[in-house]
Amino acid sequence: MNDKTEELRDLFTDVTDGEETVTEAQEDDRGSLEKDERTDRERLESVVTQMNERYGLEGPFRTGEYVEIAEGFYEGRSDAELADELGVDEDDVFAARLSLHLVDEDDADEVDLVAIRQREEDNAALAEEYGVSEPEIERYRRVAAARDESRAANDRYRDEFDSVLADADLSERMATDVREDGLEDATEGMETDVDF
Repeated sequence: MNDKTEELRDLFTDVTDGEETVTEAQEDDRGSLEKDERTDRERLESVVTQMNERYGLEGPFRTGEYVEIAEGFYEGRSDAELADELGVDEDDVFAARLSLHLVDEDDADEVDLVAIRQREEDNAALAEEYGVSEPEIERYRRVAAARDESRAANDRYRDEFDSVLADADLSERMATDVREDGLEDATEGMETDVDF
């Protein structure tokens, strides 16, 4: 060892309090799309709680029921189906879903939400202009307000729902695909029409 190397070694030893090494053993953990130690349910409940504290969620629901509404939304169930399951009015589920920033593409497919959001006319005037009912205009305004609220929060709550619920679905599909691909690879080239 030359003098410079020895000086560096001594300096290293002084800085690390005499430790021979500063690295820790690495463990081989199985890969996962999920890095959070909490369960999916705990993460969802945390998001709902944060949203309730920040916005005051609409509807007569407990935290677990809001989680069920979010899960149902990601599973493609309608507000009517969720209302039946929860034993409540469909409009309560709609309001709760919007307060969770879970806006569906079909919620306002007939009108331009930007135009509705910027208009100050009452619901009757807009309903006549767009050729829809006043309750539909009210619904569109609620959807526009939910989108605005979500954007103001940089869609962070929607992203968290996506992260938990969409990633869970993705993980399940990937695991299924891997099993199917593995089976396909294992049986490739085998004759299946064999007489014994």
